Amino acid sequence: MWIPTENEKYGVVLVSFRGTLQHGLPLEIGDTVQILEKCEGWYRGFVLKNPNVKGIFPSSYIHLKNAQIKNKGQFETVIPTEDSVVTEMTSTLRDWGTMWKQLYVKSEGDLFHRLWHVMNEILDLRRQVLVGHLTHDRMKDVKQHITARLDWGNEQLGLDLVPRKDFSMVDPDDISVTELYKLMEHRHGKKETPVPVSTHHLFLQMKSLMSSNLGEELEVFFSIYDSRESRSLSERFFVRLNKQGVPKSPEKTERQCTLFVDLGSSDLRKDVYIVVHIIRIGRMGAGEKKNLCSVQYRRPFGCAVVSIADLLTTDSKDDHLLKVYTCNTESEWYQIHENIIRKINSRYNLSGSNTGLAVSLQLLHGDIEQIRREYMALFTRGVSITRKLGFSDIIMPGEMRNDLYITLERGEFEKGGKSVARNVEVTVYVLDVDGHILKNYVSVGSGEPGGDEFHSFVLYHNNSPRWAEQIKLPIPVDTFRGAHVRFEFRHCSTKEKGEKKLFGFSFAPLMQEDGRTLPDGTHELIVHKCEENANLHDSVRYLKLPFSKGNLPGNNQAVKSSKESFWITSFLCSTKLTQNGDMLDLLKWRAHPERINDSLTKLKEIDGSEIVKFLQDTLDTLFGILDENSQRYGLKVFDCLVHIINLLQDSKFQHFKPVMDTYIESHFAGALSYRDLIKVLKWYVDRIVDAEHQDHIQQVLKATEYIFKYIIQSRRLFSRATGGQNEEEFRCCIHELFMSVRFFLSQESKGTGPVTHTQAVFLRTFPAVYSELLKIFSVREVAGFVRETLGSLPVLTQADCPLEAVKLQCIYKTVESQLYTNPESRCVLLPVVLRHLQAHLQEQRDLVVCARILSAMFCLIKKDTTELSVSEEVSMIVESLLSVLLRTILEITNRPQPAGTVLRLQYQDVTGEFVACLLALLRQMTDKHYQQLLDRFSSKDDLRDFLLQLFTVFRILIRPEMFPKDWTVMRLVTNNVIITTVLYLSDSLRKNFLNDKFDYKVWDSYFYLSVIFINQPCLQLEMFSPSKRKNVLEKYGDMRVMMGCEIFSMWQNLGEHKLNFIPAMIGPFLEVTLVPQPDLRNVMIPIFHDMMDWEQRRSGNFKQVEAKLIDKLDSLMSEGRGDETYRELFNSIIPLFGPYPSLLKKIERETWRESGISLIATVTRLMERLLDYRDCMKVGEVDGKKIGCTVSLLNFYKTELNKEEMYIRYIHKLYDLHLKAQNYTEASYTLLLYDELLEWSERPLREFLSYPMQSEWQRKEYLHLTIIQNFHRGKCWENGIILCRELADQYEAYYDYRNLSKMKMMEASLYDKIMDQQRLEPEFFRVGFYGKKFPFFLRNKEFVCRGHDYERLEAFQQRMLNEFPHAIAMQHVNQPDETISQAEAQYLQIYAVTPIPESQDVLQRDGVPDNIKSFYKVNHIWKFRYDRPFHKGTKDKENEFKSLWVERTTLTLVQSLPGISRWFEVEKRDLVEMSPLENAIEVMENKNQQLRTLISQCQARQMNNINPLTMCLNGVIDAAVNGGLTRYQEAFFTKDYIASHPEDGEKIGRLRELMFEQAHILEYGLAVHDKFVPQDMRPLHKKLVDQFHLMKSSLGIQEFPPYVRASPVHFPNGSPRTCRNSVPNAISPDGPRVMSRRSPLSYPAANRYSSSSLSSQASNEVSNITGQSESSDEVFNMQPSPSTSSLSSNHSASPNVTSSAPSSARGSPLLSDKHKHSRENSCLSPRDRPCSAIFPNPLDPTQRMAPHQMGETLLPRSDPNLSEKVVNPTLNIWSLDSAKEANTQLSDTVGKLVTPPVPPRPPYPGSPARTLSALSPVPTPRSPQKSAAPPFTPSPTECQSAGLVSNSPALSGSYSSGISSLSRCSVSETSVTEAPPGDQPLTTSTSSGSDELIRRENKTPPPYSVYERTNPRRPVPLPHSLSIPPNADPPALPPKPHQLRATKLDPEPRRGEPFPRPRPLPRKVSQL
Repeated sequence: MWIPTENEKYGVVLVSFRGTLQHGLPLEIGDTVQILEKCEGWYRGFVLKNPNVKGIFPSSYIHLKNAQIKNKGQFETVIPTEDSVVTEMTSTLRDWGTMWKQLYVKSEGDLFHRLWHVMNEILDLRRQVLVGHLTHDRMKDVKQHITARLDWGNEQLGLDLVPRKDFSMVDPDDISVTELYKLMEHRHGKKETPVPVSTHHLFLQMKSLMSSNLGEELEVFFSIYDSRESRSLSERFFVRLNKQGVPKSPEKTERQCTLFVDLGSSDLRKDVYIVVHIIRIGRMGAGEKKNLCSVQYRRPFGCAVVSIADLLTTDSKDDHLLKVYTCNTESEWYQIHENIIRKINSRYNLSGSNTGLAVSLQLLHGDIEQIRREYMALFTRGVSITRKLGFSDIIMPGEMRNDLYITLERGEFEKGGKSVARNVEVTVYVLDVDGHILKNYVSVGSGEPGGDEFHSFVLYHNNSPRWAEQIKLPIPVDTFRGAHVRFEFRHCSTKEKGEKKLFGFSFAPLMQEDGRTLPDGTHELIVHKCEENANLHDSVRYLKLPFSKGNLPGNNQAVKSSKESFWITSFLCSTKLTQNGDMLDLLKWRAHPERINDSLTKLKEIDGSEIVKFLQDTLDTLFGILDENSQRYGLKVFDCLVHIINLLQDSKFQHFKPVMDTYIESHFAGALSYRDLIKVLKWYVDRIVDAEHQDHIQQVLKATEYIFKYIIQSRRLFSRATGGQNEEEFRCCIHELFMSVRFFLSQESKGTGPVTHTQAVFLRTFPAVYSELLKIFSVREVAGFVRETLGSLPVLTQADCPLEAVKLQCIYKTVESQLYTNPESRCVLLPVVLRHLQAHLQEQRDLVVCARILSAMFCLIKKDTTELSVSEEVSMIVESLLSVLLRTILEITNRPQPAGTVLRLQYQDVTGEFVACLLALLRQMTDKHYQQLLDRFSSKDDLRDFLLQLFTVFRILIRPEMFPKDWTVMRLVTNNVIITTVLYLSDSLRKNFLNDKFDYKVWDSYFYLSVIFINQPCLQLEMFSPSKRKNVLEKYGDMRVMMGCEIFSMWQNLGEHKLNFIPAMIGPFLEVTLVPQPDLRNVMIPIFHDMMDWEQRRSGNFKQVEAKLIDKLDSLMSEGRGDETYRELFNSIIPLFGPYPSLLKKIERETWRESGISLIATVTRLMERLLDYRDCMKVGEVDGKKIGCTVSLLNFYKTELNKEEMYIRYIHKLYDLHLKAQNYTEASYTLLLYDELLEWSERPLREFLSYPMQSEWQRKEYLHLTIIQNFHRGKCWENGIILCRELADQYEAYYDYRNLSKMKMMEASLYDKIMDQQRLEPEFFRVGFYGKKFPFFLRNKEFVCRGHDYERLEAFQQRMLNEFPHAIAMQHVNQPDETISQAEAQYLQIYAVTPIPESQDVLQRDGVPDNIKSFYKVNHIWKFRYDRPFHKGTKDKENEFKSLWVERTTLTLVQSLPGISRWFEVEKRDLVEMSPLENAIEVMENKNQQLRTLISQCQARQMNNINPLTMCLNGVIDAAVNGGLTRYQEAFFTKDYIASHPEDGEKIGRLRELMFEQAHILEYGLAVHDKFVPQDMRPLHKKLVDQFHLMKSSLGIQEFPPYVRASPVHFPNGSPRTCRNSVPNAISPDGPRVMSRRSPLSYPAANRYSSSSLSSQASNEVSNITGQSESSDEVFNMQPSPSTSSLSSNHSASPNVTSSAPSSARGSPLLSDKHKHSRENSCLSPRDRPCSAIFPNPLDPTQRMAPHQMGETLLPRSDPNLSEKVVNPTLNIWSLDSAKEANTQLSDTVGKLVTPPVPPRPPYPGSPARTLSALSPVPTPRSPQKSAAPPFTPSPTECQSAGLVSNSPALSGSYSSGISSLSRCSVSETSVTEAPPGDQPLTTSTSSGSDELIRRENKTPPPYSVYERTNPRRPVPLPHSLSIPPNADPPALPPKPHQLRATKLDPEPRRGEPFPRPRPLPRKVSQL
């Protein structure tokens, strides 16, 4: 039976449990569980991280822990009763664990590893805490370490900041908001300006001395030297080195390491140096022989210096190598370091280039105790301390020093009867009072222990030696009296004995008889003669002698005149001894009472360090004098006491304040002193107002704190001694004193008078007095003193008065004091504090201090305090400060932020503190307080202003920038206070501002606040971790739902006033419904129905609601809320009207249900697109997806919503995306949409997006120029020309010739670029997106995409798969079925398609350069084609062609490519099937076209080599020989086939023609090949010729049929040769040179071929062969054809079998597109491509036309304004023999002569077009009315012309059939006639001679070329590009295929037939 548990409530899982049994709960090690019930070894409960899932688990798997239970019962909460730090560690590590794994997934390796180390470290520390074996101090350190690590990790992971107090987490409910703010601010680590460290230390380690000439031991001395003052700052550090130059005792680190301590900040400057002196121990001369002298001397060796400033700039841990210098003369040794520093090079030199001193130097900062803690290893290892000379900047009490420093300066000695000067050595001893030598008290320097004596170094032969050597004598104080120092002088001989002979001595006593020590400074000592050591044994004898020449009596002239002297400098650093006589006189005042006055006066002149040394003795002396003679010395003693007290304010002595405090508490005994102190203090205070000089009085008031301490302690001593006598008298004195104080404080002086400064001085010290007064007076009494004192101050003075700030500081200290903490005194002090605060806040002065005072006040008021006194305090604060606090916050947040960093930080601090104060106040307010507040408003206007102010402040508090982003705790407290306050005040809103008192502004402010409250990021619980969400819900609940319910309640109360908020509140309420909280939605959604209903009542529709809804949806997107969170919020809008049927049901019951449902549908569709848009615009998404989505949304706004502004905005968003993706053409088309909405008018336009305010004309001009520029960048120059024309017309209309000129030049430059620059033809791909996982704008749709430059199918497919990484590529091209399209997945179907150009006329026209054609092949394309081969019926294995059909799919797009996107949706699919015979015809036509082009290019030398032609010939002939053409014959020429397919008779004939034609072309091609073939390929050529004869025999060709012989290109003897009576043919093998000059081609492209003639490389669409004008790209880039199976060994047909577009006419090959990849597996896998080395490269510039040649090829323009001048006919230069022959030719000719339409522009004078008329005899033209011209899409130059010809089938036939025009092998008849007046100018072209010819044309194939006619015709100038150069043979190339499938020619074109205007750029939007 399951029993609820009592104590077993909380546990940790020890072993993982799978939970496979029924009701089992899966557990993992480390999970924490809450236990609900137990039953026989099993528990039932849940895992805390997922409380919704409950189950059972074994009790043995759980380790139970003690826990505290809250809310016992169904909703109980369990809190483990363990250390709060451990609890926090556990929960934090759990949260980190999840995020840590995510770091790995996101590849944030660095943070991943760092966090891993920190987590392990925290786990180790947690174990230490749980074990519980740590000491209290160690536990504190560990917890500090843990919290530091937790804060670091939270910050790195972007988690919340945790407020802590004493390492434990703080519950915000347990402390005031202001205290919480301070904790947060402290934890946030706002770096306060670090206090500059005033103490520094220098660590030095001696490494070694590197030198080549060592060999003696060395002594190295380090010291710190101030070159500015030329004195040492420190003692010396002494290191002994052995003969190798390394320290003697390496194991004793303290002998090689030191710490120069107590350096001040002033010592870290450039002119402070570390000076190193090196002394050698050895022979007198460095070069003496070793055996010369055995005595060792100290001799100078070298010196090195380094500036301390250098250590500040270099790495402090670097080793330094110091250069060592030596003296030029020994006499300069004492100042060698000065010379080096000053760089006096003449006095020293480098001791050697390889000599250097290696030392390690490091500067450490902070006091010595801090250094000991931070560098513990340094001190445990051993380091000597080198002290500063003198005291440090800060003297610590208890510091004991008694060091006498003596420097041996110099001596003056006589020769002593010797011829040379002496070698003098000084020996120093210290002797005590008895004359015994003191042991170990002579220290040469730190680092070595002290010795008994000291020997100076010796200067060679110098009677005036200068040593400047410093020694330290650390003699104890008790030994000091009577001790003296003796200096013995010896001459050191350099002879063999090396003896040291004594010749004199000096001495100096250390203390004088009056107790003063040897004064600091230089002393000239007397040198007493002495040659025997025995004479010095009795010190009593010589101590009676004078020791210093300065102290000699005047009569001792003999000694004074002695020439021998010895100078020393002494310096005492002692905390116990003094050299000051005045100090001694004061301390011994009883011995000399008459000197008391002088001593008291001189006390102020004594150095402070001397006073603090004897602080207690001095104070005892002063109070002793006061007690004995207060009348006489009272004032002076008071002044001395003030002097000493103020002395302790100095930073140097501030640490002695505790010494004085201790003295007052423990040693002070002046029980009667208080009377005198009060009396004198009152005397000074009374004199303040009248005194002229306030300085001394201010000094007195500075000491007020300690004076009161002495007064209070004195009174307590007196009371203790007398049992409390004279209490009333004392109280009266104090009251009188405070009356005097209040009087002087109440004085107001203008400006900054002296009294004001004195008042400020008093107020600074006054708060320190409170605690002293409380020792005697009651709390209320002291509070009364303070209240009256502060109350006497003026409330406000002038703004610049220094008293203001000091007064507030005083109030701040008062509030912080113990006095204010007591509730009893607080109620006394609060009114005066509030009065001053209110006055300052109203004036907006001193806000920083005001904020601090308020914070301190509210820190004392806890949330749950219910005491009556607290309630009264809150009432007082509300009454005084609430309004002014609101106004202050408003003013602070609205004022511009200061520029300075410090000011800005201060500004932010103040804002936060004031906000915290306001929140603290509001949190403390109860119903009673709110009621009092509302009752206080006398009028509705005041209440209205207050509510508006409060709501505005609340909106400010909700701002994200109000608190740092990780202050979630603070934000939740803020929101809790806000919602509580709003709930309190909403009643007031209903009562006072509804019905006839309705106030829109208040209600609007209320709703606006509510909406932004709900939408705060910090309240979106869905984004929190489960544990955090649980904590928030437990503590505060879901505040969004609470506020939503309040909104609904208030909305229902509005009644008819709701109309005021429609449509304004639609957007805000919509935002609320986006919050993914079901309860909130349920509350809010009915409001929408309400709005629609009220709007319907008012307007009869709800268009406003709809418009606002749509605008808001879009604006929510564009506000930059693009994170995942907001995407989720948007996702929830789609079910807005779905899962909640209440709205739909309500709408269905309404009369306006249709429009309501329509609105819902529109919004839903918009949301689908907006969701896609938001998804696609995320960072990291590919540009293609973004563009497609934007196009979808843009079209939706235009077509469905008709919202022009939105439409234009998205146009520009799309434009920016295109620019970013470098889709310049698409960018142009996009911007053109906006351009077309504008007109050429002067209507003013407002500022919009990035456009300034300007006229419509100016904006349209700007857009035109931008679009032209982008068309240019996208190489779409033809489109740019159209816009140039339009702009030019505008400029011309306005006579703006300057810009007109520029525009014309720009237009000209675009023409040049068309002709000169190469353009790549892109490939096109069909892409199908199938499956429900695709975005809405792609789902189950198919598109055609324009590929990038050089992008082939494989690259495109890979790109698409990268854009959609979850998509699956389909491996077939069939249309997918329903299962695919409805699948929850993504499927991509991609294959290449062929564009079907619209501009067939331009592409089929001869003479149009490829540069121009290439544009029309791939631009303005609406239709695309895809071919799929298949077998129908039974497949003949011997001949597959019999059953090989082709399924041709034609795709029509919604818009032409290119356009505003790189891809457009397919609007229509057309499917046709081509029979095997039609397929064969198409393949033959394409192959013939390819052969023609290659032959022509080869003749014109447009190919760098002949390989392409060789390969093509080989492929065709070889395949034919092996049975290629035979397969066609077997398939289609058999009787069976003809009988079964009678309808194919014409087609079979056509195929036969093409086969013969191919043989004819091959024969001519072999002749050309023979001309150009290289020698090494001759065998191959011979093989081809042989195989060709075999091929002819296999076809049964003995001679060509009549229609082939009818061609002027005939081969009489079976081989091509030059026609008689003709000059060499321009395109014959003999005449390539001339024709190559005429070639308009600028480049042949590298192409691919197959080895079989009709192999899988058949062309897509091959343009008419012209010999010169066809691009080799068009010919070589063929797609595989399925109809070549029998012609080659490759039987696997590609899907793109043939590329010919379906045509109504038979046999008309369309132009080829750029080469498409051949694919296997239905075009989805790549095939091997031939090696590029086989194919020719583009021509180099030298092979292009020369400029003069290009000029000759210009097309002449026909001008309608030309006169009807007839050009005389002349014979063609390249004509044949006679007119008769021409007539014969003409009679055999069936065909039509046409000339390409001449664009309507006049030729320029001198144009070659004028001279051509003489060269072109042509037939007489028909009348213009009867003439017809071929259809063509004109060049951009003609797009504006209305004189373009109609679409005549008669003429289109001649172009598409492949009949060559005169440009290659025939003469065309053209005429130019002037158009009749008023008619549109026509570009005319005539047909040939007679109707008979036209009739015959329908029966007989037309000739391929025409020779000259005999009948005279009116000559018309031929376009030069189509003319034949002189001296050229008729071309021998076989003709193009004629057009059997063409419709019948119209002999008489209809008169007046309207000419279609050429189609300009496709415009998507009509002009406004």
